[in-house]
Amino acid sequence: MSARDRLSSVFKGRDEFDLTDGSIGKPLFYLSLPIVVTNLLQTAYNLADTLWLGRYSTEALAAISFAFPMVFLLFSLGMGITVAGSVLVAQHIGAGEEAEAKYAASQTVSFAVIVSLVLGGVGYFVVGDLLGLLGASPDVLPLATEYMRVISSGLVFMFGFFVFTALMRGYGDTITPMLVMLLTVIVNIVIDPFLIFGWWIFPELGVEGAAYATIFSRALAFVVGMAIMLRGTRGVQITPREMVPNLSYARKIVRIGVPASIEGTGRSLSVNLMLVIVGLFPTTVVAGYGIGVRVFSVIFLPAIAVARGVETMTGQNIGADKPDRAATAAGIAAKTMFAILGTLGIVVILGARPIAAVFTDDPAVVAVTADFLRWVAPTFGFIGVMRAYTGSFRGAGKTMTAAAISILMLGFIRLPVALGLARPDILGLPLPAFDSTGIWMSFAVSNAAGAVIAYLWYRRGTWRDADPRGEVPVGDEDDEPSDAALSPTDD
Repeated sequence: MSARDRLSSVFKGRDEFDLTDGSIGKPLFYLSLPIVVTNLLQTAYNLADTLWLGRYSTEALAAISFAFPMVFLLFSLGMGITVAGSVLVAQHIGAGEEAEAKYAASQTVSFAVIVSLVLGGVGYFVVGDLLGLLGASPDVLPLATEYMRVISSGLVFMFGFFVFTALMRGYGDTITPMLVMLLTVIVNIVIDPFLIFGWWIFPELGVEGAAYATIFSRALAFVVGMAIMLRGTRGVQITPREMVPNLSYARKIVRIGVPASIEGTGRSLSVNLMLVIVGLFPTTVVAGYGIGVRVFSVIFLPAIAVARGVETMTGQNIGADKPDRAATAAGIAAKTMFAILGTLGIVVILGARPIAAVFTDDPAVVAVTADFLRWVAPTFGFIGVMRAYTGSFRGAGKTMTAAAISILMLGFIRLPVALGLARPDILGLPLPAFDSTGIWMSFAVSNAAGAVIAYLWYRRGTWRDADPRGEVPVGDEDDEPSDAALSPTDD
């Protein structure tokens, strides 16, 4: 068997399985596996930056510890558009409405470009002040600001590729985005050290060089992704005529997408507010926290991928009027992720120090990172459970429910527990201070609580009757859609 045949047997395209009929486990696996690889490749951007900048200087490493949450914040403000596009495409495809799916994808791309340009422009001018509010030290603030201004300038390229990935996933094609990502990650990894250290003919740009490498690579991915959708030979197709912004249709995207943006923004704000707490401690703690978060971004890839797979399966099965099948998929995903991430947690506990040492040779930072990982790793499985159920909520169009669970877990459990255990004096609590260890403990507590809340909420079954599709203007190209045809239906 050739290498190509082996790969084909593992990565199956949408034409080789049906998400709305037959077995559930295999289609979910074939849908999620390419997402795991895509997210792993996507995380490679950040890991490459962390690896090279960790060898450049401790200040550079601390700078991206502050910068990465800011990048996440910018994405989170606009991520609702990608979620809305994915959900609408999935439900239309499940209902056999190919033309409507095409229109939804085209409109999503248009609004995504507009929103990302606005966010990038605003972000360029305000990131410095925001980073200062988060507590970045004087030696770290200029570096983090340089990084964020470059990223803000190219946000449309980075966000554009995420839209491409989301729309293709909603259609059921997760292989094409994986292949596009593979190409651009290779480009990023190759040029990263040249721009950071000033190898060959390039100037030494440090943190700023890492940002330029990322933008160039993401721009390449964006161009390739848009070309694929315009051709329409793989996955969902978009057309220039249907990309003309339709403000009436925008209401539907906003209704589905705003809660998803709230969820993402809530997550981002919690990470940034956690940085305020982390910033109360020495730079070594900040750097260790940054490495720990990067490690999590790899460990949680299966959970994020399966959640996206469940989102697509739920969307298509809701469109096909098969909510029981969607519920079964969510349950299988939750159990599988609990087992897989629980096992990975054991591995991380046993190898905490060697893992930390991969990213830095500073003994103090290694010790902090290892302490962080050992506290949080035992609760990795709970993250898988929560992600599976919130993914199903989003696929059904119940994005506000997913947002409420996330905000409850992060804003009302993790942050108060972190501050109360790390610095109880600030809250006026008569408790012993666990210092930075208190922060790590809050992650463990909130992970377990989030899983329980998501499971109990899902069991209520309020997501089963959701259908956010409404009507989409298709048919004669000369017909102008009416506002009534575009108005969203009630959940």
